[in-house]
Amino acid sequence: MTSWLRDWLDEPHPDRGVYLATEEGDWDYRSYPEIASSAKRVAAALEAEGVGTGDVVCAIIPTDYQLISTYFGVWASGAVMCLITPPLFQTGEEYVDHVAAILRQAEPKLTIASADLAPLTKQCMERAGIEGEPWLPREAETEAAVKPASELALLQFTSGSSGEPRGVRVTWENLEANTDLIARFAEFGDGDEVNSWLPLYHDMGLIGAFLTPVTRQGTLHLMRPDQWIRDPKRWLDRFSRAQFAGCPPFAFTYMARRLKKDQLEGLDLTGWKSVIVGAEPVDPAGLSAFAELLKDTGFKPTVFRPAYGMAETTLCVTMFDGSEPPLAVRPDPESLNFGERVRVTEEHRVGLAAVEYESGWMVGCGAPDPALPVRICDEYGKPLPDGHLGEIVAGGASACDGYYAGAEGKSTRFVDGEVWTGDAGFLYKGQLFVLGRMGDSLKVRGRSVYVEDLEAKLSELTGLHKGRITVVAVPGVGSSGVALFVEADEGDWTAEARRFLARRLDDASLTIVTGPRGLIERTSSGKPRRRHMYERLQAGTLSGIRVLV
Repeated sequence: MTSWLRDWLDEPHPDRGVYLATEEGDWDYRSYPEIASSAKRVAAALEAEGVGTGDVVCAIIPTDYQLISTYFGVWASGAVMCLITPPLFQTGEEYVDHVAAILRQAEPKLTIASADLAPLTKQCMERAGIEGEPWLPREAETEAAVKPASELALLQFTSGSSGEPRGVRVTWENLEANTDLIARFAEFGDGDEVNSWLPLYHDMGLIGAFLTPVTRQGTLHLMRPDQWIRDPKRWLDRFSRAQFAGCPPFAFTYMARRLKKDQLEGLDLTGWKSVIVGAEPVDPAGLSAFAELLKDTGFKPTVFRPAYGMAETTLCVTMFDGSEPPLAVRPDPESLNFGERVRVTEEHRVGLAAVEYESGWMVGCGAPDPALPVRICDEYGKPLPDGHLGEIVAGGASACDGYYAGAEGKSTRFVDGEVWTGDAGFLYKGQLFVLGRMGDSLKVRGRSVYVEDLEAKLSELTGLHKGRITVVAVPGVGSSGVALFVEADEGDWTAEARRFLARRLDDASLTIVTGPRGLIERTSSGKPRRRHMYERLQAGTLSGIRVLV
């Protein structure tokens, strides 16, 4: 199989390439001809190890040129790439268990690790039952020709919270369609440049801010997340020549708090065209504060492009078009019931003036595109009219066809060419508004956390029977949280449950509901009726309970 996403390896642009931020404050540049040559020498070394078309190759490498060459070297060899995050947010046994679960599912032909991560990677391989040593990245003396590829381009693993990641099957067709969609939404043109600090192990950083520009040979300026955290001003300075970026919403809040007006004196951001805002619910307060901070630099609120997407749809589903500042609305929380019309009580455009936001505001993520149609359905799968709250269902060429190796999803399902996302949302004035997960999972800093996994761990920690615990992801507008229903009286388990959920969910809001046997309502097949239970809690129709906030 061929794909234009690899064509640049044979025809690299001589005057464009990738800038990597150095620890000394400079930028290290490699041209696309240099990167392509290095990738083809990596491909030759991989072929010498027996790697070929359709094989899965896993890689655990920090963000550097070695990673870039290895990534495209795997593609040049015809293999399927699976990037695994280095131990940034997980440590010790938790990290080993997580990576081992990925390796067991991916069954890679080869597992690549940088020299510093090889011992830890070896532990992961052993726990997964994989023999041998990690393969250290290397280049042959000669370049290999680009080999035919199989149907799959990459495996994009979701982040299960306790060792149950799922590898999304991303085909070349999926990737071509979605990078086209991203480039069109963001108005990315030939010769444009991207400025990113996003990690390459998450779909937004990998596909939106790395593969989209590199495969089109637009110059990329790339920092590591820790470099951006230490010096966000350095990232802003690159917009003196770059036009595009992507950021999760918390980044704007962080920069608005961290940076001062006098640091921005002389900064010219008039050339900044768009920044994709996604990976978690969009907080308008953070966008507004950032726009206010930069109002004297030429920055325009139309640069904000709030977007919605997920790995199961390759990445992007919708993105705001930037024709005017993003639309923020405040729905009546009493109207946020599945299948019912959402009552919007207030609305305005983000970034036009400093606004003190109260809770409950949410930002539109753009209109559905004919190339990736979106519909909203009720809990029985029936399509709902615009303005009604339901499950977001996405189709089109970007919709992936399932998880790898027969893995099954929790909230997200693949049915007849569509992705039933498990996310709650509604269409208003032509735009998609996303509340987040209201069933089997929720997103924390861009990670999908599955409630069944939380329940299993809570049972283990507290000694409570798993069947007496139910976690419900609460669709907080602009935030995230959970409600924990337990068929037991308050006891020593309460403090342990609070500590665990605060740690695992990044201090998201928590409500604990205790009650007698029968509190947890179930379907005829024995599954908890999570959404129904939460709506009854909100309506005050649960009897014999005690709410521990």
